[in-house]
Amino acid sequence: MLPTPTKVTVVAGDGEADHKLTAFDVALLAAGIGNLNLVKVSSIVPPGCEPVDKLDIPPGALTPTAYGAVMSDVKGERIAAAIAVGFSENDFGVIMEFSGRCTKEEAERAVRSMVEEAFRYRNMHLRDMRVASAERVVGDRPAAVVAAAVLWY
Repeated sequence: MLPTPTKVTVVAGDGEADHKLTAFDVALLAAGIGNLNLVKVSSIVPPGCEPVDKLDIPPGALTPTAYGAVMSDVKGERIAAAIAVGFSENDFGVIMEFSGRCTKEEAERAVRSMVEEAFRYRNMHLRDMRVASAERVVGDRPAAVVAAAVLWY
């Protein structure tokens, strides 16, 4: 059984490179999580999980992460990703991610709305929300954006 994470942070980054995948890698580096092995998780923050501004995670660590990302090589295209983590009073929290061909503000509105909706469906009170987002207009090289909720111990 895996341990239950006790900390969560939200991060976002953008980047460009010669290939879409390396642009995604540059975006991960910009977000501060490029040297981790991300293990994609869904949408629940464990009870008592504390929001923090930064996590100290060793390189290569298997890291539970919910994220949204988009890559593009269409010059002039605007891409964005956003993540939101909603916290309840005494219970678990909810993570929502979004990525697409839109502005950062549109991506943020989407994740905020989804967290609020998720709390309504669960009949829970939303105490606090943390949001991170990134946006980029594709230039001459492929670009990527990523927004992530990183869980740790």
